[in-house]
Amino acid sequence: MFDLFTNRDSNVKNDVLSGITVALALVPEAVAFAFVAGVEPMVGLYAAFMMGLITSAIGGRPGMISGATGATAVVMVALVSQYGIQYLFAAVLLAGLLQIMAGIFKLGKFIRLVPYPVMLGFVNGLAIVIFLAQLGQFKFVNELGQSQWLQGSMLYIMLGLVALTMAIIYFLPKLTTAVPASLVAIISVTLLVHGLDLDARTVIDFVRDIVPAEQKATVTLAGELPTFSIPMVPFTWDTLMIILPTAVILCLVGLIESLLTLTLIDDMTNTRGSGNRECIGQGVANTVNGVFGGMGGCAMIGQSMININSGGRGRLSGITAALVLLGFILFAAPLIEMIPLAALVGVMFVVVIGTFEWASFRIIRGVNKEDAIVLFLVTAITVIADLAIAVVVGVIVSALVFAWKHATHIAAKTHTDNDGWKVYELDGPLFFGSVSYFKDLFDPANDPQDVVIDFNESRIWDSSGVDALDSLADKYEALGKKLHIRHISEDCRNLLHKAQKFVEMNVNEDPRYRVATDQLD
Repeated sequence: MFDLFTNRDSNVKNDVLSGITVALALVPEAVAFAFVAGVEPMVGLYAAFMMGLITSAIGGRPGMISGATGATAVVMVALVSQYGIQYLFAAVLLAGLLQIMAGIFKLGKFIRLVPYPVMLGFVNGLAIVIFLAQLGQFKFVNELGQSQWLQGSMLYIMLGLVALTMAIIYFLPKLTTAVPASLVAIISVTLLVHGLDLDARTVIDFVRDIVPAEQKATVTLAGELPTFSIPMVPFTWDTLMIILPTAVILCLVGLIESLLTLTLIDDMTNTRGSGNRECIGQGVANTVNGVFGGMGGCAMIGQSMININSGGRGRLSGITAALVLLGFILFAAPLIEMIPLAALVGVMFVVVIGTFEWASFRIIRGVNKEDAIVLFLVTAITVIADLAIAVVVGVIVSALVFAWKHATHIAAKTHTDNDGWKVYELDGPLFFGSVSYFKDLFDPANDPQDVVIDFNESRIWDSSGVDALDSLADKYEALGKKLHIRHISEDCRNLLHKAQKFVEMNVNEDPRYRVATDQLD
């Protein structure tokens, strides 16, 4: 329905305009997640600025947006409530150092091993979480301090403005793509609300609803530049034991969400980011947050999708978003406070529609029941519990299913074609566990002059599989025989050395999948 993911090439204009759009959408979520974590709004806004700027500049995925997120905010609650915000800064600092170590030791490649049903469940679960989060904007706090749903004219105005925002985003690209539709929608709805003096809730109304009663009259989104300060905690073993559990969870949750978002954007844009570089980028950003008074965070799938939809492909888009957000904090807070929540909700609803993998309903009919169970399981756990838990559970269940179903390892059917070539039709995955069985399938000494290895029903999952194919090609070449390799992905072709010249490309039939390896990450 909505053309969420465009194929426009990255350029300065698209990156700058999409960055401005993203900056507008960052404000309410950064504030909301700050209160989820139990800290002041400015701590969340500082985190959104620093995370966005640093990861965009040195991270492994141009076009991906990072900031304060709900997934990391919920991890912080207990530490802040029990020990205070200085211990949170120390935990964020330690989490950043752990993430840097993950990148140095090249652990980012393992995200490539996340099974496809888990990815589908992750995407669908996040879409549902984003949708449910927007429903909170249809509530307000009354005079008694109680939260209640909008009613009457306020509800109708809210719904109408949301629908108008979505309509602009849908129809404007059919007329022109000169400016991001999301940015036009936000500006248009803001002008309409204030021009007609409509009774619509704005960003500052949202902020006032979630701050303590004594702060409502004076609350503002205006602030100053973040300042350097070492976390004021005792540098002792006891302190380390207090912050270590939170830091480890922050590290894992942040990396899982960031690397899965990276993989998702890779698939949407038909490009490839560097998982290991993203680990380092996220780590540096969180480390800086720890010494500049930010709550840290990770990649934000909603804002990343807004960026992609608005044409942002390069690093400049994320850098622009961060700098514009800082500009809002320092100079233009009153303008941001005027933006109707309905405009931001409409933008996020479009993100939900574009993010949800609607094809999964059709896919379920064609896949085996085990994959369908994993898909639903990951989706449900993402919504009910936590994204990181959902992915870990999904990977474990998928691994158990995989081990059970592939206990017999890899196999091959052989036949001789009309040209006298011997064809090996492989069936099963080629990875570190099946390499020895793969080698036993072939008989280079007795095979004819031309041999075909067809991977149409098989996939190469890791560098061990690539090395095994290279080694096999070396054996056939040493015997003066010609090898023909068919139906492998572009990643596999790029990783092959001796066997690369034997690969026969077929653009229409060759599969597209990633290989877990340090060489490409």
